[in-house]
Amino acid sequence: MPMIATQTRFGRIGIEETDGAITRVVWDGEDHGSPTPLLREAARQLRDYDAGGRTAFDLPFAVQGSDFQKAVCTAMLAIPFGETRTYGEISKALGKSAQAVGTACGGNPIPILIPCHRVMGAGGKLTGFSGKGGVETKIALLRHEGAASLLI
Repeated sequence: MPMIATQTRFGRIGIEETDGAITRVVWDGEDHGSPTPLLREAARQLRDYDAGGRTAFDLPFAVQGSDFQKAVCTAMLAIPFGETRTYGEISKALGKSAQAVGTACGGNPIPILIPCHRVMGAGGKLTGFSGKGGVETKIALLRHEGAASLLI
C-alpha cells in the first residue's frame, strides 16, 4: 500500500492509503510507492493541522476492524477540536464497557486524524497513548488543540 510521510512537531508521520481511503497512520513512517493525490492531500491537511490552521480532517477513512472498533472511531471523530470525552461517556453512548472502549481507542489504526488523543480516563485522568512518545505525545496534541486547561 502506498504511504506518504511528513514531518510534524509530533514526529515523522506516515499515512497509508488502501483503495481510495486512509487506512493507517504510523510514527516514523517512510514514503512507500507513488504518492497518490489522496495521500498528498492527507499530508497537506496534517501539515495544516500542525501549523494551527486546521481543526478537522476532510478525508475518507476506512477503519479496519470489528463493527465495535469502527463505532468507537466514529465516536472519536465526533469529538470537537479542543474538547475531550471520557471512555465512560463513549461507553454509555455505545452501550459497551469503558474498558472495551479503551481497548478500541488503543487499537485506533489512524491516530491524530481520528483523534483518540481526545479520549481521557474518568475525571480527566491521562491514560495511555499508542503513538510514539506515549502520554507525552497525547499531552502535546491536547495542548496544540488548546485543551491544556483540561489537563490537571
